[in-house]
Amino acid sequence: MSRAFDPHSSERSVFDALVDARSQYGAKKLILEDQDRNPLSYTDLIRAAFALGRKIAAMTKPGENVGVMLPASSAAVVTFFALHAFGRVPTMLNFTSGIRNLKAACKLANVKTVLTANKFIEQGQLHDLIDAIEEVAKVAYLEDVREKVGLSDKLFAATAAAFPKRFRHESAPSAPGVILFTSGSFGAPKGVVLSQQNLIANVEQIASHIPLDPAWVMFNPLPTFHCFGLTAGVLLPILTGMKAFEYPSPLHTKIIPPLLKDTGASILLATDTFVNQYARVAERDELSGLKFIVCGAEKVREETHNLIRDKFGDVPLLEGYGATEAAPVIAVNKPLDNRRGTVGGILPGVETRLEPVEGIPGGGRLYVRGVNVMSGYLNENGTIDPPGDGWHDTGDVVDITDDGWITIKGRVKRFAKVGGEMVSLTAAEDIALAVWPDSRHAVIAMPDSKKGERLILVTDRPDADSTPLVAHAKSIGAPELAVPRKIIKVAEIPVLGTGKTDYVTIQRMVEADGRRAA
Repeated sequence: MSRAFDPHSSERSVFDALVDARSQYGAKKLILEDQDRNPLSYTDLIRAAFALGRKIAAMTKPGENVGVMLPASSAAVVTFFALHAFGRVPTMLNFTSGIRNLKAACKLANVKTVLTANKFIEQGQLHDLIDAIEEVAKVAYLEDVREKVGLSDKLFAATAAAFPKRFRHESAPSAPGVILFTSGSFGAPKGVVLSQQNLIANVEQIASHIPLDPAWVMFNPLPTFHCFGLTAGVLLPILTGMKAFEYPSPLHTKIIPPLLKDTGASILLATDTFVNQYARVAERDELSGLKFIVCGAEKVREETHNLIRDKFGDVPLLEGYGATEAAPVIAVNKPLDNRRGTVGGILPGVETRLEPVEGIPGGGRLYVRGVNVMSGYLNENGTIDPPGDGWHDTGDVVDITDDGWITIKGRVKRFAKVGGEMVSLTAAEDIALAVWPDSRHAVIAMPDSKKGERLILVTDRPDADSTPLVAHAKSIGAPELAVPRKIIKVAEIPVLGTGKTDYVTIQRMVEADGRRAA
């Protein structure tokens, strides 16, 4: 059921919110499961957090930022709450971001210890990442930590789980709840500090926007180093009584659809890219049992909407919108009010402000403020730079309807000035997508001595040519300036671990192509 949003109800620590959920939904309710298929109840989760947390506490200091490098799994969730139980700050490390970014994140957050798992490192062949991290921090393996959990630890955990608010570290709602790093799709990642209240508030904002049933199962294949995976995939289900099923990789296209059916999944979290892949290989009964699908991180294509509708019937595909800095959800469509082409209605408790952008008619640059907006960015001095007057600049150009539904026109950085006119790179990508819906495309702008900037299409379509692009642009009344004339064909469009298009890598590819041509 949906609930009225009360910003004061988020004035709790993350661990206390877990304990409160146990009181509300029942100590024995099964609340967490992963591919090992060993479901945990609320009490199991709290007990495991105290047992593991006691060992982690012995090797770290109160208030310390502790690195977590794990896939979506029960182990990642237990570790997250274990750190909270003892007043440490989970610092979620993006193991897909590359060695340079990973080391930079550890240095920026002053991470001295990184928690991971031998099994994960072996299966992912991530030994080079471990070697790099060990240059700046100590690496601790959960298998080794668990081996040291003795009888006294188990007795402590059992007692603490019975009286959790007596044994847990007392944290202020304003204290750091997690440190996450932005995806870096346009540059170096930033360290975002979300308070405990930010996280809980966003859970409650979502639950007041979309009716949720504690009997449902949330299937989350998205990484917990991504805010969407952490808040919507872990905290939202667990704090609202739904079972969270954590799966370690969204890339397992053939495994996930049958698992959705087998786990009785009600909600699937994903991105457009992954949903499209699942829908293509899935049997009808593997996705048709879902109540709805929620997509974020990238635009949902018309083709994906149509594929879900035609193959699986009445399964709403809800597009949402957010930013790591907003914990992350800002807006999302509703199952009974799902407006294609929009990213949904603004969540309760989120204030918005639009500032005009020169050369772009209609809408404006979106700023957001609210109880879910971050404490601030980490700086190199170890302190936090808060957003000015609480307002976060999303960098997105949007339109907002009178009833609060958002349509994204593009990122400010994703506009180019071609022949004196502002052109949306996102709109240029949409033209390519309309012509070749089964392919992936990215458009970037490069300097041009005559026109200021010019558009370049990078596509995995082997026979791509500008002629049909020009024809389609004319048919929809789009300016010819929005059509890329130079096309670079690649085997695969690079994406980040979150599913977003990796524009940094694409920019380098285009620059390298230009150097070869010269």
